[in-house]
Amino acid sequence: MTNAIAVLDIGMTNKKVVLYSTELALLDEKKRVFAPLMLDGLETHDLVAMERWFLSTLREYSQRFHIKAIAVSTHGATFVCTDSEGNPVAPCIYYTHEPSQDFHERFFALAGERKMLQATTGTPDFSALINPAKGLFFLNERYPRKFTSARWVLSYPQYWGMRLTGKPSAEGTYIGCHTFLFDWERGTYSSVADALGIRDKLPLPIGQAWEVLGTIKPEIARQTGLPPDTIVTLGIHDSNASILPHLASAAGRDFVLNSTGTWCVLMHPVEKYGFEPDELGKVVFFNRSAWNTPIKTAIFLGGKEYEAWIQIIASLQGHASKDLPAPTQEDYQLVLKEQRYFILPEIVPGSGQFPGSIARAVENGKVFLLSEIEQGRDVPAFLKEPRIGQAVLNLSIVLQTEVALQRTGLAEGAEILTEGGFRNNSDYNRLLASAFPENSVYLTDLKEATSFGTAMTALAALNHNDPKELARFIHIEKALVAPMLPSEALGAYQNAWHARMQKS
Repeated sequence: MTNAIAVLDIGMTNKKVVLYSTELALLDEKKRVFAPLMLDGLETHDLVAMERWFLSTLREYSQRFHIKAIAVSTHGATFVCTDSEGNPVAPCIYYTHEPSQDFHERFFALAGERKMLQATTGTPDFSALINPAKGLFFLNERYPRKFTSARWVLSYPQYWGMRLTGKPSAEGTYIGCHTFLFDWERGTYSSVADALGIRDKLPLPIGQAWEVLGTIKPEIARQTGLPPDTIVTLGIHDSNASILPHLASAAGRDFVLNSTGTWCVLMHPVEKYGFEPDELGKVVFFNRSAWNTPIKTAIFLGGKEYEAWIQIIASLQGHASKDLPAPTQEDYQLVLKEQRYFILPEIVPGSGQFPGSIARAVENGKVFLLSEIEQGRDVPAFLKEPRIGQAVLNLSIVLQTEVALQRTGLAEGAEILTEGGFRNNSDYNRLLASAFPENSVYLTDLKEATSFGTAMTALAALNHNDPKELARFIHIEKALVAPMLPSEALGAYQNAWHARMQKS
């Protein structure tokens, strides 16, 4: 049998089991989507169904591969409250739930002033429950008895680690990811953990992703057919897994990883932690790398924004979005020159770089709310012209990306590396290259970057070494993107777009 590493790659939409060889070659992959479980009007994760599928998939793979290690990566902003054995004692609520503005004010009245918390925890104020500390506060308000009964509050990757091994743990990339729960200066849990009364429910020490948590429980071995000595690592946050191969092979190069999908996550490894005074209150934060180093980060719901608007454009044509005619360079030049048409964020208010802004289109100075457009009540004419509509949409996503890049501290000469869904949007990337003439924009060919980075942590655990020693297995091809237009062609439109944003 071929030796293999199994990765449980748990995205918000797709759940995957991905197999890699011990040379980090992709062997096989299975994925599935799980509908939310509705509880008291709340969307919650179906942990039981997911676990059943993970174990049955591992059992299937165990008949073909000798799986030596399991590593878990998950999407952010999620935690599970468990008993001492790792059984959930409260629902695992979707972070997309928005309680109310009053809820957020109650949270900060308890936890502390927003800018002070951002300075100490590296965390900005997000909407909904995208800050896990808010999710815990919500759970305590909604289900106080269940919350109080918890022995452990486990970050999502570590929940799955405990299900597999029976051991609680904490890991730096996840606890340091816009949670409000990690104090960067002290290197441990923050004052918010005390305010929530959960410090003794959070495991210590806070470890590194490639540390071995333990071997699988006997019952897991029986259910899956895996060897009893199969190791499980601590687990890792998905964005930090996707940047890990780049960090391991960067050799000192300055770069920003533009990881695109439902969320566009712009990550810039920097030398030291800290905000400039004018950055506090902005949607910029710090991720904690697998090596515990700071990664200045800005995010927005680029993929979600794009899909919402492209579906409107397609529906107005009576076509699928893949069948829409592509914009021409002349279409872009027309939109830029006339400055009559704009698409403005945010589809989920408070989720990105423009808090307070709501999704809308502007045509000849008239504002059309997305909610009205979706219901067909009031639709701007330019959305009915598919090439023009797509041109305006791509420009909007590029301008949001530009703001996010600037907030990560992008410097002249740094590389911009696009991976993920927008890698296939040629116009987006060529416009991005146009907007940053002093930076080289590249497309990377690293497929399944999250799974690959997670597999690196498992292999490092097996080899008892640092993931940087696996650089020989990393082969990232970079394709340079040619600008579509000279940078000055975007200037006037860019100014007009930002002027519209200031009118929010």
